[in-house]
Amino acid sequence: MSETAKPERVAKLIARAGLCSRRDAERLIAEGRVAVDGRVLEGPGVNVGPEQRVTVDGEPLPAPEPPRLWRLHKPAGVVTTARDPQGRRTIYDLLPEGLPRVMPIGRLDLNSEGLLLLTNDGAVKRRLELPASGWRRRYRVRVFGRVGPRDLDALGRGVTVEGVDYGPIEATLDSQQGANSWLTLSLSEGKNREIRRVCAHLGLKVNRLIRTGYGPFTLGQLERGALAEVPSRTVAGQLGLEPKKPRKGAGAAKAKPRPIKPGYKKAAQRRKAAAASSKSGGKPRAHRRRSL
Repeated sequence: MSETAKPERVAKLIARAGLCSRRDAERLIAEGRVAVDGRVLEGPGVNVGPEQRVTVDGEPLPAPEPPRLWRLHKPAGVVTTARDPQGRRTIYDLLPEGLPRVMPIGRLDLNSEGLLLLTNDGAVKRRLELPASGWRRRYRVRVFGRVGPRDLDALGRGVTVEGVDYGPIEATLDSQQGANSWLTLSLSEGKNREIRRVCAHLGLKVNRLIRTGYGPFTLGQLERGALAEVPSRTVAGQLGLEPKKPRKGAGAAKAKPRPIKPGYKKAAQRRKAAAASSKSGGKPRAHRRRSL
């Protein structure tokens, strides 16, 4: 822990170290697997100072990484969860190996697509999900039905649906193609299935929903299913953080992260096989058959 760090709840500290989620950390504490300065904890309500030593199963915590952000282009038909009891694909099936433990900022439901931000920092996740952050979510929405000025006015004022108050939504009619209309919507709350429920209240059925922006970050040309890390300098500037100084002896220059495209592993394997073939004069290598 840093000498300038402030005391914080032990479960939060474990989560920030990337060991597990905060909920799982509380479970570890309940199982008697977490100790502070050699004393096994009996409950999660403990604040830990920078001079104290926290261990899990007798091992010290790794140093927490600085907050990081990634942009993911979530396809429709993928669930925003770590595990799905129905066996459907999740966003974690799209991620490459070697990433730290990451969490989605907000959610996109099964049939929604577009920009999904991921972070390795639980405090950043909670901060950016709150309307108080001022970060607006922007969407392109196709609805079945004709959209008139009254519908746009109703969205702009906010509506109440089945006792739930939904705040104002900035709405623009982009085009109407036959029975379908394309809208651009911008909102700051992001309640569960808010756009679909508000549109249904106005007699409009959403048949495609694409998130194009979240605060200062946009989907841009990111391919469907691809992942790209936001540069650390941009993250520090948008979150008001001090950029992490390079360690002594390490170079400060860092290449701009490139989007990780779907199928990149197979492409890398093909390139490696082609290179090996060229070194051996184009002759295929002999492989020993494994016994089954």
